[in-house]
Amino acid sequence: MRTLLALPFLNVHLHESPTPVLELEWLSYIGSTEFRAVALQALALSKQHRVRAWVADDRHLGAVRPRDLDWTEQAILLPLSQSGLQRFAHVEPLDALNRHMVGTMYSRSQPALGFEIANFSTLAEARAWASAQV
Repeated sequence: MRTLLALPFLNVHLHESPTPVLELEWLSYIGSTEFRAVALQALALSKQHRVRAWVADDRHLGAVRPRDLDWTEQAILLPLSQSGLQRFAHVEPLDALNRHMVGTMYSRSQPALGFEIANFSTLAEARAWASAQV
């Protein structure tokens, strides 16, 4: 595992083999402007490294505004689908309301996406599923 980006609120890791996997480890709450900026950075890293799977470790993400979730669908998930992503492993937020809101966004988005989304309660399970050969 190689860390591509380390910020006070987010670490972005690359697992290079056998399947390239990008992992976003959210560490704390982040404002809307910063959330969008780093999400776009992660999308660019995903394309640069030709990842086939993504792990979103949202356990400590904090509250996400509904408008940022809508933006995420359009600006992040759809481009990931177009880039050839095959699997998206979501480690659910610890906060119940955030877990519900983020989970609803992924469920709503799934039919329009060309990749599989699975929810996990542990990072180990998410990593194993994301890195499995598709």
